[in-house]
Amino acid sequence: MLTQLLQISALEWFATITGFLCVYLAAKQNSWNWPLSILSVSSYIIIFYDIKLYGDMVLQLYFLGTAAYGWYYWQQHPKDDQNAISSLSRKQWILALASILIATLLIGSFLAHFTDSDVPYIDGFCTSCSFIAQFLMTRKIIENWLIWVFVDLCYIPLYVHKELYLTAFLYLAFTIIAWKGYIDWRKSYRKRAAINL
Repeated sequence: MLTQLLQISALEWFATITGFLCVYLAAKQNSWNWPLSILSVSSYIIIFYDIKLYGDMVLQLYFLGTAAYGWYYWQQHPKDDQNAISSLSRKQWILALASILIATLLIGSFLAHFTDSDVPYIDGFCTSCSFIAQFLMTRKIIENWLIWVFVDLCYIPLYVHKELYLTAFLYLAFTIIAWKGYIDWRKSYRKRAAINL
């Protein structure tokens, strides 16, 4: 285990630390999570390219764009603005799940036919879930955390398979933070709902 820790690149350490801080601050509704996201995802673009997780690499490019958008949006809806947190309707949930399914098939098929990925559909599935969760987070929609809990758990064995042990551990931490984020955001959401009654 110590040997494996010593073999982890400085870039993965940097990506992991900034990624952890980013998700922690997001759970606290702190808009400084977005610049940390930019640092983390920029590092992971390089890492994922090197290990042929192309879906994840493209996802990091998407995260760069959503970080800029999220930072702007969250500045318009600060933490103490409880109206900023919203929830999905049943129809929106169905749309989100259908989007994940369709995107998984499209991304997985593309990766299977046009890249040398050894896990095209798993990469496609995790990438698709992450696309939807990240979009929901930028809009402060509470269910983003439930999707993140699920996809973070899915990422752990994928990163172990790719020998990114530190990143796998990070995603275990992300799972815990995402669950806590869901609980905290739900409390804020319910508080606002009670005030509006």
